[in-house]
Amino acid sequence: MKQAMTEQHAIRVGLIGYGTAGKDVAETILSGQAGNTRLTSVLVRNAGKYNDVSLDSCTITDNEETFFAFRPDVVVEMAGHEAVIRYAETSLQHGCDFMVISVGAFCDQKLYDRIMASASQQQKRVLIPSAAIAGLDRIAAAAQGPLERVMLTTRKPVKAWRDTYAEEVVDLDTVTQPTLIFEGNARESSGIFPESVNVSAALSLAGVGFEATQVRVLVDPTIEKNVHEVTAKGLFGEVRIEVQNTPSPNNPKTGYIVAMSVAHALKNLSSPLVIG
Repeated sequence: MKQAMTEQHAIRVGLIGYGTAGKDVAETILSGQAGNTRLTSVLVRNAGKYNDVSLDSCTITDNEETFFAFRPDVVVEMAGHEAVIRYAETSLQHGCDFMVISVGAFCDQKLYDRIMASASQQQKRVLIPSAAIAGLDRIAAAAQGPLERVMLTTRKPVKAWRDTYAEEVVDLDTVTQPTLIFEGNARESSGIFPESVNVSAALSLAGVGFEATQVRVLVDPTIEKNVHEVTAKGLFGEVRIEVQNTPSPNNPKTGYIVAMSVAHALKNLSSPLVIG
């Protein structure tokens, strides 16, 4: 009876995207690492590609109506900026909270304002987990008082920059030293690096906004992990946070920590103890 009650009250999760990070998120939910949650449906572009994939009590579909028919309490986006554009408002209008990984989509101010208005109207939330970065809670708290400066420096190994804008700036086959490929504000960086620098968008929303958040991006052939360093100064004092994320072997543009962060955020939705 107790098990049945737990299942009945489990938070229903719909997942958009089943690439490397999406598969990792699905596994965390199915293995119980995401608290009292249950994966009900996964929305993909072509369900036929996954005919041989079996997920316990979960349907993989490319039909939007089928996906939402399972009435998820929260929809987790793991499919890129286009998925945010296409499904954020739809999810909110279906009565779902919407968890965003591709936060860089919010560099489009009109899109951001429209989604926030929809969330307010539907009395639902847009959730942004820390994902590849750390310290968002500290930055968000510090933003309650004057923040003088927020800067993000991102360094990634050569393999993480294949098939990206970086190839237009530097020869990835011959680069031997850390090389700056971008310096500007977060709105610009989020547009240029939609998959690799979503962290700048999350940092901007937590702190001083897209225009005031400074960003530096480097190709670094001397490292093996993705490195993000946040520095901030304000009324609260000063902080410097560096994280080194292990890239996924199947997709070096993402890391294991992304799925772990989503699992933690989902767990917080049903946990009696919330930290951060």
